[in-house]
Amino acid sequence: MKIEDIYQFFRDPPPVYLNKELAVCYVLSILLQGDSCGTLLIQKLETKYPNYRLSDTVLYSALKFLEDEGAVSSYWKKVEGRGRPRRMYLVSPQWQSQAKELASLWQKYADGQIYRPDI
Repeated sequence: MKIEDIYQFFRDPPPVYLNKELAVCYVLSILLQGDSCGTLLIQKLETKYPNYRLSDTVLYSALKFLEDEGAVSSYWKKVEGRGRPRRMYLVSPQWQSQAKELASLWQKYADGQIYRPDI
């Protein structure tokens, strides 16, 4: 390691991987905008928040948690241009209010309004 490596780290920090708690809030923030499949959830994060990443394992763990809680439900949909049907997720009607509350936590975190130990 050289001193220049330290400066480079801060100029171009590595991406931060979301944990399950952040993933739940992020997923709800996207699903409040409309139904989505897992692949699109990951792509949207990398596009809108390029400093963050979401592993498949954490994503599907978060989605399973949300399904078990009754916060989201899912259905299969044939997506044009894709070979097989995709599992689509949506926020349950009775969870709209709490989903908005949790989604706002993600937004505040991503905007730096909530303490982030990764910075």
